[in-house]
Amino acid sequence: MPTRIGTRLILGAGLVTASVIGVMSVVIVNTHTAQLVSERTRSANQLSETIKSSTHFDMLENRRENLHRQIRAIGELQSEGIRKVRLFNKEGRIMFSSAKDEIGTALDTRGEACFACHTEGRPLEKLDITARARFFPAEDGTRMLGIINPIPNQPSCYTAACHAHSPKQSILGVLDVNVSMAEADAEIARSRSVMALLAGLAILLSSLMLWWLNRRLVARPVAALVAGTRRVAAGDLGTTIEVSGHHELGDLAKAFNDMTRRLADVQRQLTQADKLASVGRLAAGLAHEINNPLTGVLSYASLLKKRFEADPAAAEDLEVIIRETKRCRLILRELLDFARPTPPTRKPTDLNEVVRHAVAVVINQLSLSHVKLALDLAEDLPEASADANQIQQVVVNLLLNAADAIGPEGGEIRLLSRPGADRATVDLVVEDSGHGIPPEHLPHLFDPFFSTKGTRGTGLGLAVTWGIVEGHGGTIAVESQPGQGARFTVHLPLAAPSPGPGPASSTEVQP
Repeated sequence: MPTRIGTRLILGAGLVTASVIGVMSVVIVNTHTAQLVSERTRSANQLSETIKSSTHFDMLENRRENLHRQIRAIGELQSEGIRKVRLFNKEGRIMFSSAKDEIGTALDTRGEACFACHTEGRPLEKLDITARARFFPAEDGTRMLGIINPIPNQPSCYTAACHAHSPKQSILGVLDVNVSMAEADAEIARSRSVMALLAGLAILLSSLMLWWLNRRLVARPVAALVAGTRRVAAGDLGTTIEVSGHHELGDLAKAFNDMTRRLADVQRQLTQADKLASVGRLAAGLAHEINNPLTGVLSYASLLKKRFEADPAAAEDLEVIIRETKRCRLILRELLDFARPTPPTRKPTDLNEVVRHAVAVVINQLSLSHVKLALDLAEDLPEASADANQIQQVVVNLLLNAADAIGPEGGEIRLLSRPGADRATVDLVVEDSGHGIPPEHLPHLFDPFFSTKGTRGTGLGLAVTWGIVEGHGGTIAVESQPGQGARFTVHLPLAAPSPGPGPASSTEVQP
């Protein structure tokens, strides 16, 4: 079974946290232990100095009984942790001790009380406190601290009448004080227990916090993403995931929601495209079947009109039949163009010439609608790779659509040709002074059968235009604001690289 990424994160972070806390705990405990030992050593050294000062005059005047009494009394101070006090002469013999059975005995120079002088190889008076301190186990198993304090030879010692010493002798003896480390060791043990407990609690709390954060910030969002992905894979494109926060997984949830919305839109478009394809096939078949009867109706209506020229009422009725039949045939032709578009025969084409031919087709209709047409055609325009007949149909459709948008009150249409901004296309621009296009209609302008003209339009003109432009490898864009007219821009690929355009010429065609 694969390990979850959250579990791996918790294990990794927990291991790092435990290692850091463990190292810190060891360092703190060792530091605290060293401080306690150092403090205890300094305290023992101060005690040794105090004993040496208090017995100085008794040693100077050779008051042996007083010395024995003081050392025994000091050795009995259990409250200070003192276990034993001894005074050695220069040969290592115990001259005074709080333990009576040791008086007069000699110690081995390699023993625990003599190591400082004989192991270090330096004069005793040159050794610091740490070199004069030693730790050893007592008979009861507790740890002991022993510190030796040299008794130097002073002028009062080697000039005294009672027991003169040689001036060349630097050390007369050594004071050895043994202090119990039981209390300090107990405190160290307590510190270690408390530190271990705190370290364990810190590791436990940090692990719980990591688990909670992983569950809240990682596990739940990832589980929601996995569940949402499975629902989408099962076909539920309406799935959305709650955005849980402002972080990477929140951004991923937003991206997932955007993806599902786009997939739903694409699915709807594909469904619509499939429906349109079916309608197109049906329309093509119907148009083919209806076209022949319409041709017969139009022919016989035209013949009957000639026969009834003397009867104006009958001729007018036949004219209605002829006009509506032609309209039906136009609708059928647009259906055929939409359902079975003809692949373009592309070749180098002068778009200015195509525009002039298209204008010649619609100029009379524009004149009747009180619409002025202004041409702004660039000279030395690069040739486009296009089918002239199909592009002429595009221009005618755009001009008629612009005239319908202007309405019966009249207005102006401006038609421009120019090199594309990227120098890889040729652009045709149709601008009108109509009422503009509502923003909610812009996304549907090129949808088949979408029309804002009511019964006056079939909704196929712009769809056919878009299909022709796309078949040429070009694009068509529209810009419009309500009340400010509309602007259609057609981008067609160049036939071949050519130099930049020359100066533009502006002409106006008056209907």
